[in-house]
Amino acid sequence: MNQAILFNDDLVFDEQQGAWCFTALLSGQIITIYLHSMQLKLIEKIDSCMKFDLEEEVELWLEKNEPEGDVIHIDIR
Repeated sequence: MNQAILFNDDLVFDEQQGAWCFTALLSGQIITIYLHSMQLKLIEKIDSCMKFDLEEEVELWLEKNEPEGDVIHIDIR
C-alpha cells in the first residue's frame, strides 16, 4: 500500500466528466481523481468494497505514472 496517498471519503459521480471521482492527499497536495469506465457509469452507488478496489486501481496507476498537476484521469477497463 502506498503510504504517501490518503483517500478522502468523498466519492461521487461527476455528470460533467461522466466518471466517478474523489479527492486524495498525495505528498501534501490535494488531487482530484476521475475514474472512467463504461461499467462504472452504470453503477448508481459504490459500496465500501468497490471503493477499496478503486483506491487500489489508483495506487497501481501511481506506481507506473507521475501525476501532472492536481487532476488525474484513469481509464479502467
